[in-house]
Amino acid sequence: MKPNLSLLLTLPLLLCACNSDLLETTEDPVEDTSVSTMGEEDFLVESDFNRTVTITWSGNSASVEGDDDGFVSINGSQVLADSRSDTTKVVKYILTGSSEDGSFKLYSLRKQALVLKGLDLHSSGAVINNQSHKRTFVILDGVNAMYDGSLLPSGDYSNATDGEDLKAAFFSEGQLVFSGTGSLSLVANGKAGITSDDYIRIISAGMLSSVSYNGHALRGKDALAIEDGSIVASSFADGKKAISSDGPVTINGGELHLATYGGVLLETTESGTELSGAACIKSDGTFTMNGGEVEIGSTGQGGKGISGDGAAFFNGGTLSVTTTGANYGTSGQQGGGPGGNRPPGNRAGWGGSQDTSTDTSTGAKGLKFDGDITITGGIISVKSINSEAIESKGKLTATGGTVYAYSEGDDAINSGGDMNLNGGYVCGYSTGNDGIDANGNLNIDGATVYAVSTKGNPEVALDANSEGGKKLYLKSGTLIAVGGLESGASITGTAYTASSWTKSQWHALYNQGGEQAVAFKTPSSGSGLVVYSNGKSVTLRGKVSCSGKDTIWSDWGYLGSTSDGSEISLNTYSGGGGMFR
Repeated sequence: MKPNLSLLLTLPLLLCACNSDLLETTEDPVEDTSVSTMGEEDFLVESDFNRTVTITWSGNSASVEGDDDGFVSINGSQVLADSRSDTTKVVKYILTGSSEDGSFKLYSLRKQALVLKGLDLHSSGAVINNQSHKRTFVILDGVNAMYDGSLLPSGDYSNATDGEDLKAAFFSEGQLVFSGTGSLSLVANGKAGITSDDYIRIISAGMLSSVSYNGHALRGKDALAIEDGSIVASSFADGKKAISSDGPVTINGGELHLATYGGVLLETTESGTELSGAACIKSDGTFTMNGGEVEIGSTGQGGKGISGDGAAFFNGGTLSVTTTGANYGTSGQQGGGPGGNRPPGNRAGWGGSQDTSTDTSTGAKGLKFDGDITITGGIISVKSINSEAIESKGKLTATGGTVYAYSEGDDAINSGGDMNLNGGYVCGYSTGNDGIDANGNLNIDGATVYAVSTKGNPEVALDANSEGGKKLYLKSGTLIAVGGLESGASITGTAYTASSWTKSQWHALYNQGGEQAVAFKTPSSGSGLVVYSNGKSVTLRGKVSCSGKDTIWSDWGYLGSTSDGSEISLNTYSGGGGMFR
């Protein structure tokens, strides 16, 4: 998957209206809260607004209606709303019109709503600067657009007020909660795109597009959650993210298209050199995906698809990740330069003998989490050209779902601890290293696994950390392995090897009862084929015909019925034969 630049930078004309029932105005103010966790207060039906103020931009001027309390002051096309003098007012601001040099700044001690209704606003600095620490509802109504500076990277934030943060073209100190059926297209040149120093929650959006040339595209400092909507976010800056949070990131639904194009960013601090790589999603807390459709592409050196400092939970939805950037691993090298691949067998890193006080290295990985990865459902497809496709520094557990991981430069799937494949369909395909590699025990107990390594000795399809006294435990489930197994594997029942098999052809594996376990397409290179189905006798047929569209693992596997083909002779696997490590 190559990131679609035209999709990321062009917003369709979505001529849609916001549901007026969501914006009902009453005379009874609702007590606000300062709760920084997401809850029912994020839904508009839980809030009442007792003032409606409409601000209209027209060229170099702006006008206001409904400001009976005198909250709004206007200087040309620069608008300031300050309601701190009256805490009984809960204000809904309707922002409309257009200006090539307009802005909106807000102060308040209560929550508020910003209705973007046909707004087209350019500013030399921040377009919306929300200094309120309270919840702000952002309702998208019709087609809206924002730009800081011109369309060239020239945004100017030099006029920021002392003592106030100003980090983005659309900045908020408090929570930002997006809803509505309209659209917003935002291009940020000077800093980040949309940022909250609290959290961001997207409940719905016809289309929300944020593109940043000098920062993160979409950042909720404390947390970020997406419930529904069409989201486009991309960053072109070194070390920046399409979606970022210092806390948890949760995706429950919606359609997301995310991309990064920047390389790594090296900064010198008192403690040494710090490296920050670009990532389409970066979570310093827990990452959770329960639903939705997420398409991710990273092209920059050392770039990640999804990177997390904590644990990751994949429970549903469809995720597609592609990283094509080179690895970063040369001492003192700045972002964007040539990277070096890790030599085969060098598990400590890459870059040779270097000055470790300045040496930093990182791979362009698909999924990389410092904590455990748990997969219970969904469809996950990850391709990484130069580094691991899926990596957990802790344990990796799969009990359901479908996983396809492909790498040309390293392991397809790697865990720092034990790997437990207890259910679902898991494929690890590598042309540059091991197919599936656990630095602890590798337990297959119930999953359907297709592991491929075409690299050859010493790399194998399934690798456990034998040097640390760990091993491969094959207990139950279904296994097809091309490229051999780690020596010393513990196998419950019997596994089999094929005396001969045809490359680049479809094969079908049948269990003892004659039921087809799975069909798989063999690679064009590689040696050693091991098959297993619950430790009992199996039948393998080659050159079978597949019909229908029940393909899995990026069309390397097939769950539908097969026909034709011829039976292949099998031998009991003993771990010998010279092709197993």
